[in-house]
Amino acid sequence: MTNLTIYCADIGSVRRGNFGWARLSTDSPTEPCVIGSEMGQLASSVATDLNCQRKVALGFECPLFVPISDDPVELTSAKPGEGNRAWCAGAGAGSLATGLTQTFWVLERIRLLTKEEAPLFFDWQTFQGPGTGLFVWEAFVTGKAKAGSHRADAETAVMAFYAGLPNPETLNAIKSTKVRSLIGAALLQSGWTIDIDCLGKACLVVRS
Repeated sequence: MTNLTIYCADIGSVRRGNFGWARLSTDSPTEPCVIGSEMGQLASSVATDLNCQRKVALGFECPLFVPISDDPVELTSAKPGEGNRAWCAGAGAGSLATGLTQTFWVLERIRLLTKEEAPLFFDWQTFQGPGTGLFVWEAFVTGKAKAGSHRADAETAVMAFYAGLPNPETLNAIKSTKVRSLIGAALLQSGWTIDIDCLGKACLVVRS
């Protein structure tokens, strides 16, 4: 797929240097990823690509939705595909809480910096149509895939997404039918959509 730029932000404390991001263009995939550690630079780079009529796949390395089970006992269980790393335990809970503010900040800043309204997509097949647009996805970097730094983890996630082209949905690690979407709330509040149905939509999860 041409005219696509893949991004991932590894969520974490900016003050402590625990935030990192990476960018890869499918038009020059042999070049090294552009990496950074500043949220403002990430937002500016994404906005620039959208303003240049490029398609952007923006991932965040934190839980972007949580499953809603009919059984209250299962409400804090791991999402299908997480294995023994439940979204509400340990690192998952910490990145989820941090992501509540950082995903919104990044999305709002991108929105302010884009010249024209870019359409939003959760569905990959629809995203592949003509024109620009923003596709939102969740990165899940865990275990041996951890690269030792937040920027490196973001790069790992970007390369995992790229490896799944032309249809990264085949990589989807977590399938939940009933969810509460945290990224949906951020997209609503930041002005990317007015469709409240996004509060119940899961997004693509690419596990590394």
